[in-house]
Amino acid sequence: MDIAYIPSPSTGVIHLGPIPLRGYAFCIIIGVFVAVWLGNKRWIARGGKPGTVADIAVWAVPFGLVGGRLYHVITDYQLYFGEGRNWVDAFKIWEGGLGIWGAIALGAVGAWIGCRLRGIPLPAWADALAPGIALAQACGRWGNWFNQELYGRATDLPWAVEISAGPNRDAGTYHPTFLYESLWCVGVAFLVIWADRRFKLGHGRAFALYVAAYCVGRGWIEYMRVDEAHHILGVRLNVWTSIVVFVLAVVYFVLSAKLRPGREEVVEPDASGADGKDKTGAKDKDKAETDAEDTTDGTAESRSDAGPKDSLPTRAPRADAAVREGAVKADLRKPAVDAEAPEADKA
Repeated sequence: MDIAYIPSPSTGVIHLGPIPLRGYAFCIIIGVFVAVWLGNKRWIARGGKPGTVADIAVWAVPFGLVGGRLYHVITDYQLYFGEGRNWVDAFKIWEGGLGIWGAIALGAVGAWIGCRLRGIPLPAWADALAPGIALAQACGRWGNWFNQELYGRATDLPWAVEISAGPNRDAGTYHPTFLYESLWCVGVAFLVIWADRRFKLGHGRAFALYVAAYCVGRGWIEYMRVDEAHHILGVRLNVWTSIVVFVLAVVYFVLSAKLRPGREEVVEPDASGADGKDKTGAKDKDKAETDAEDTTDGTAESRSDAGPKDSLPTRAPRADAAVREGAVKADLRKPAVDAEAPEADKA
């Protein structure tokens, strides 16, 4: 009886006339768009300007691709510089081979440059992009399916992936470690989103949580892979890397929470009024000044109008007029009485 399995594509490239569309590159591109799209939404929600994430990604993505390729070539140099190998293949990135550790490390350098040019803090930008990066990895892992690479040990499970015979591989059904990691990355993205909303993570802690959670999954998935890799003390190099990076991420998370609790109040200083949503304070200030001017003008007008109106004859009651007239006459008589008082004293 035939067992169920996940079939692999017969080819990893589709030609549209003279233009080749490679599945691996297509998955990477989709991942980049997903990361930028989600990162932009999160950045705006935190008070940033639309388009800032994409502007910085212009720096981060190329640096990340170069870093990912360098890490792969350095750690698997025997594939390109060993006996019978062609070193030119090291530049054929479309054939697969990107190390996430190098991509994140050098991509962070590019992001730092972009953040410096925009005058925003790198940790805040990394927090906004963290779940998007995890989803980008989830998309990118399907590129390994197109290339029939990075599978695990042989298995007859219903979700095994079928691998055809080829260079450095035997036909059979194997654990789809690319699928395991893809699903794990989706879970990491949702974990970061939930934790960020629940605990208001800031100052790079959302990104640190993503790194730590990814390392946990990468560690056990790496044990299942059967592709050629360097070993240290009998353990695959990427497992050691996962352990070291996990520890660093946890240490950063704990120290950051103690030294800089809470979340950044301002992530992009010049974002106020950029899209009309942050103009509340300015509008209130302008309104207050306008109201003050209107009040002053209105008072002045009322005073200027009061003069002419008061100068007009009024129809006051006769009793009030008599009272006022009597008071005036009394005031006129008083000086006269005072003047006569000395004469009486002399007499």
